[in-house]
Amino acid sequence: METGDRPQSSDAERTAKAGRQSLFLDALARRYRTALNRFFERRAPSFRHDSEDLTQEVFVRLARRGGEHEIEQVEQYLFQTARSVLMDHHRRRTTRHQNEHEPYEDEAHAVEDFSPERVLLGRDQVETVRRALADMPERVRGAFVLHRFEDLTYAEIAARLGVSVSSVEKYIIRALRDITEWTKGEL
Repeated sequence: METGDRPQSSDAERTAKAGRQSLFLDALARRYRTALNRFFERRAPSFRHDSEDLTQEVFVRLARRGGEHEIEQVEQYLFQTARSVLMDHHRRRTTRHQNEHEPYEDEAHAVEDFSPERVLLGRDQVETVRRALADMPERVRGAFVLHRFEDLTYAEIAARLGVSVSSVEKYIIRALRDITEWTKGEL
């Protein structure tokens, strides 16, 4: 046999071995996929949505290992690998604090445009409200700030300012009217 024939033979052997391994893995997947999914769903209900990925990881590890003929008890080997995959998955989630993460939901987040023009407009609006507040009588401004920025109830504001709840209501109405007038004047 010449040295030029050897790589071809080696390539052919590798191709044949890869083909056998692929057939072996396909047969195992058809036979054990459902059982492995149930294994993960029973042992880790919180990972139920990950069971298919975890099952796939078992087969990936088996493919990396190679040597399908060296496994004497395939079923035991698969489920031992599944236990390892589950422990690794749990360890990764714990390390990364994945249980503490909140999923991103479009509905909970503004889809506003934060262009320079939008930012400038927002700053202008804040400045208008600031000027309107500075122009208000002290009690009106105080009642509005306590209600809107410190979240106090009308009764709490009344007790703090030493006035009636009715007076606080009037202060808030006046503050809102003054801010509205300032805003209209700025437009």
